[in-house]
Amino acid sequence: MTDRRTFLKSAGLLTAAAALLSPSQIFARAKGVSKPSGKKELELEWCPFTAKMKHVFTISNNSRSTTPIVLTRITYDGYTGYGEAAMPPYLGETTNSAIDYLKKARPVLKKFKDPWMIGAIMAEMDAITTNNCAAKASIDIALHDLVGQMLGQPWWKIWGFDPKNCPYNSFTVGLASKEEVREKAKEAASEGHLIKVKLGRTEEQDKMMINTIREVTDTTICIDANQGWKDKFYALDMINWLATKNVNMIEQPMPKLMLEETGWLTERSPLPIMADEACQRLTDVRKLYGHYTGINIKLMKCTGLHEAREMVSLAQALGMKLMVGCMTETSVAIAAGAQIAPVCEWTDLDGNWLIANDVFHSSTVEDGRIVPSSKPGLGLEMNKGVDLKYVAEE
Repeated sequence: MTDRRTFLKSAGLLTAAAALLSPSQIFARAKGVSKPSGKKELELEWCPFTAKMKHVFTISNNSRSTTPIVLTRITYDGYTGYGEAAMPPYLGETTNSAIDYLKKARPVLKKFKDPWMIGAIMAEMDAITTNNCAAKASIDIALHDLVGQMLGQPWWKIWGFDPKNCPYNSFTVGLASKEEVREKAKEAASEGHLIKVKLGRTEEQDKMMINTIREVTDTTICIDANQGWKDKFYALDMINWLATKNVNMIEQPMPKLMLEETGWLTERSPLPIMADEACQRLTDVRKLYGHYTGINIKLMKCTGLHEAREMVSLAQALGMKLMVGCMTETSVAIAAGAQIAPVCEWTDLDGNWLIANDVFHSSTVEDGRIVPSSKPGLGLEMNKGVDLKYVAEE
């Protein structure tokens, strides 16, 4: 009886507190913990950063050894959330364009009294410019990290996802010489990853990549043709051949504007056909239904986790398969992408393993599967010796 009275009393106090306290204060008091109070304004800062590749990264139409990134952080009431804008050249964003956007976003963000209304905030962020999706994602990711910390939970748990359902993660092998392909394939296989292979050049080069990998491992392969196959009959012949090589899916085999041809290919393909370049944002999902087997969600293209979660719901309602991918990213964006990994058939979250100068750590790979952190928010921890200079300019 005493326990019951104690419970009812506590419940009554919490109910009364709801009218007076913020959600974070209620959570803290219910847990018997406190958080140092800070300035109750959403303060946005940023830090330019260059991700250095461990190896030169080559796909069907370009090569690079670095990727420009802008790291962000948002502070509120003693909490700090971290975000990231990763900008490979083909996205059309640069460090300068991202910072110009963030300068415009900063006063708009400060108009909001707290970070809880992520949907409303991101609608305002989206309205500032038409593009700058990676820069928008840097704000969205920081907000999710911040609010998750205030709730005391990771987002996969808030959304009710089970991390035990995370699929095997893939490790990307770019277009390279036979010797480099062998070494990268061995490295991926030794860690238990699936191998993701970038194809889309000549038939001779593409088949060399696959046959070279098969010389050293029988690990399952995922294919990304990066829009490299321009003829649907040739694409179907290649897919039929790949189906005999323990390949389990094909990502963006044809140019994104060749929608009808891709639909023809999907109807005849023995392997799932996933949209990558063709799938940017939520509005694309329904357009791709019936033409692709599923979609690859990338936070840098869809403006972050808020829209990614909506894309998950719509794709599931349409019966489309799901994949979460990445750019060349630090562990900040990878940790964000890992939050939706439990509901995906494929994960390609290896961006942080491809760079030599990661600044944070969070998600891990266990037995080849991406495992999101169980710590609040994105579970980020800064690596030792890292000294980032965040700034804010009006």
